[in-house]
Amino acid sequence: MEINFVKRVVAAGGEIKPLLVPAEHTDGTGLCNPSVYIDGDRILVNLRHVQYNLYHSEGKQEFHSRWGPLVYMHPENDMKLRTINYLCELDENLDILKGSRVNTSVLDVTPVWDFIGLEDARVVRWDDKLFLIGVRRDTKDNGEGRMEFSEVVEVIDGVEEVKRTRIEPPNDPNSYCEKNWMPVIDQPYHFVKWTSPTEIVKVDLETKSSKTVKIGNIQAQVPRDLRGGSQVIPWKDGYIAITHEVDLWFNEVGNKDSQYYHRFVVWDKDWNLIKVSREFKFMTARIEFTCGLAEYKGDILITFGFQDNAAYILKTSKQVIEEFIDEK
Repeated sequence: MEINFVKRVVAAGGEIKPLLVPAEHTDGTGLCNPSVYIDGDRILVNLRHVQYNLYHSEGKQEFHSRWGPLVYMHPENDMKLRTINYLCELDENLDILKGSRVNTSVLDVTPVWDFIGLEDARVVRWDDKLFLIGVRRDTKDNGEGRMEFSEVVEVIDGVEEVKRTRIEPPNDPNSYCEKNWMPVIDQPYHFVKWTSPTEIVKVDLETKSSKTVKIGNIQAQVPRDLRGGSQVIPWKDGYIAITHEVDLWFNEVGNKDSQYYHRFVVWDKDWNLIKVSREFKFMTARIEFTCGLAEYKGDILITFGFQDNAAYILKTSKQVIEEFIDEK
């Protein structure tokens, strides 16, 4: 396993930058899981503010808290897991030019579950409409999760949500939690729902439904489920994305913990799975997650979160990725 992919990228001439919102807006709580998208000649990034800090014992885990190796530390007056999104524009040096909290107040309703807001939203523009597409779990009292399209517009003094569409999954109306569908950026309303075997679904915003349009028959030879991560972008004569895997476990007293791993996955133009890289960590942490992948001026941009407490954008050459994918 590659335990520090960022180190490899930087050693080869790449660059990493933190993505920050002023602390007076976040009260020092966590920023994570950014999503990058190239909108014409602009670099857009959605930043997720989670309003908690994640304590996580790393290394040999010799210094657990009294609650275990993993703890969500919330403000005392608000113990909910709330998500607020910030849509930002970056300059060519990957520094934030401007950013605004996405104003969702017009469409918000009283939440009925403890996970509140649009989580892990990927950015994409389809049919000249800018969308943040993630999972929302606050509309059903059992925490049922569905992918939602949040259509946003940029106005003079910020970013406004103007439409919200909740999508039912294909085939299984009783599915509990749909999340991490990967948008195919050059095929409007298409997603990689499952990676191995590959399932492609298409969404109909008018009927708020989705249907399966392709199911592959190739199973990747990896030890865990390949779950969604970044957007899916063109790559040579096919497509590429970054997936994640979770190794979840419970210690002897029932405290949960997990390891997150990532891989590059490549398909041909007919959605046959043709390459899967070995697993990697971005920067050695047990908990890391990516929602963003984009090509910009011949390079590749990757956005990822670190321990739910920090957000980064990484710039690398295509050659570094190609060489890593082809390593046995």
